[in-house]
Amino acid sequence: MFNEKQLDRMLQQARAEAEQLGVAVNIAIVDAGAHLLAFYRMQGALLGSVDIAQRKAKTAVLFPLPTEALGELVRQEQLQSLELSNSGLILFAGGEPIRLQGQLMGGVGVSGASAEQDKQIARAAIAALSGQD
Repeated sequence: MFNEKQLDRMLQQARAEAEQLGVAVNIAIVDAGAHLLAFYRMQGALLGSVDIAQRKAKTAVLFPLPTEALGELVRQEQLQSLELSNSGLILFAGGEPIRLQGQLMGGVGVSGASAEQDKQIARAAIAALSGQD
């Protein structure tokens, strides 16, 4: 389970990365059970992206892969309609599983910018945990 300091660091790092890119996004962090732990909507972030950020985080936990990689797998294996399972999955970049010492701890989802920017911001959030407790 994440502590409050870790959640704050991840949100702060994600916000800083988004600001550096000049984009406004929604950031969601879930635990290993895909339950929402933290959420932040930057001023000007698209309202429709609130749900997408949360679904990206959830998808990254339910199928412990980056959402972009899951999307590629779905296309390669022709797993049509998988995105309709589990109350809706997201199969493009911006959702990343969070692992600490090899153990799945949760996921982060970012939405509101391009898929590549969302991925970059999500990875920045995870990097905030490096060497931290």
